[in-house]
Amino acid sequence: MKNPLATTPGIIAVGAVIGLLAVWLQHLGNPANMGICVACFERDVAGGLGLHRAAIVQYLRPEIMGLVLGALAAAVFSREFRPRGGSAPLVRFVLGMVAAMGALVFLGCPWRAILRLAGGDGNAILGIAGLAVGIWIGTLFFRRGYSLGRSSGQSVVAGALFPAIIVCLLLLYLVFPQISGEPQSGPIFYSVKGPGSQHAPFIASLGLAFVIGFIAQRSRFCTMGAFRDLFLFRYAHLFLGLAAMFVAAFVANAATGGLKFGFEGQPVAHNDLLWNFLGMVTAGLAFALAGGCPGRQLFMAGEGDSDAGLFALGMLVGAAMAHNLGTASSGAGIGVYGAQATIIGFLVCLIIGFVHSGNRA
Repeated sequence: MKNPLATTPGIIAVGAVIGLLAVWLQHLGNPANMGICVACFERDVAGGLGLHRAAIVQYLRPEIMGLVLGALAAAVFSREFRPRGGSAPLVRFVLGMVAAMGALVFLGCPWRAILRLAGGDGNAILGIAGLAVGIWIGTLFFRRGYSLGRSSGQSVVAGALFPAIIVCLLLLYLVFPQISGEPQSGPIFYSVKGPGSQHAPFIASLGLAFVIGFIAQRSRFCTMGAFRDLFLFRYAHLFLGLAAMFVAAFVANAATGGLKFGFEGQPVAHNDLLWNFLGMVTAGLAFALAGGCPGRQLFMAGEGDSDAGLFALGMLVGAAMAHNLGTASSGAGIGVYGAQATIIGFLVCLIIGFVHSGNRA
């Protein structure tokens, strides 16, 4: 039976739903222009687990759990749960680290770049341009025969391991909830101010993200894939879904008073145009070489792809390192070592790209 969400009208509908639900989550309590941001939310999860010491970004975001569990449910429902892995797993882990550190120089994953633009943040133009350039560089490697090798079938336990980790995070959240605004509950850390303290109610966060995970898995929604297909094949199917996400979020913001046009004073953003651009160049190249944007990696991990799970764990570690090593940006500007991290990450991606290209010069 044909999957209606995989058609062009289906991907447009999925993009629109994601945009609307993201704005809804913002109105329910998530930070402005951050209804869904995989990089930011994985950073918060890392903080909640105590992997970094930035007190303003510590919270076990239920959205991350919902995205994975929704994709898992969709994969099981459609009989697409296929445990697989073994395609350069450590390389993918490193690409995840680089991607997170580059994204946190910009302050957002590709989805947040779209949501920032839909909220009127002009700085997102540079981020999206950088993302496109990074993915375009990735397509140059694709033309040279770039590949991390084939994955192979694995056991059900291997395929279920990443979703099991997500379930454990969910249990930690439920067993050790925040109490009376305290910064710590048992082993879990909670922000009492800053972006980490701003969140929608648990049920809404988990439930709406579950819906997004379900429909995104069925439609193969992917920001990186949208640009890749446009550059390589002039194929706009996925890009139309991305455009629909922007339009829906923009209209929702306009209808609810969420638009604020300009570059200055935007929520959880800085206006260093050069590093907004270059941070996402590095992140975009890492996404391309890994085969998917942060959201798509979570959905594939929910399908049983342990390599995608390792990329996601790499992003978790990279986000923690970004704050511990002073490379992450803030509203005041890029981190002390943000420029160095961006350049080093880009060089790491270039090395990976050349080494794994079949037609090396």
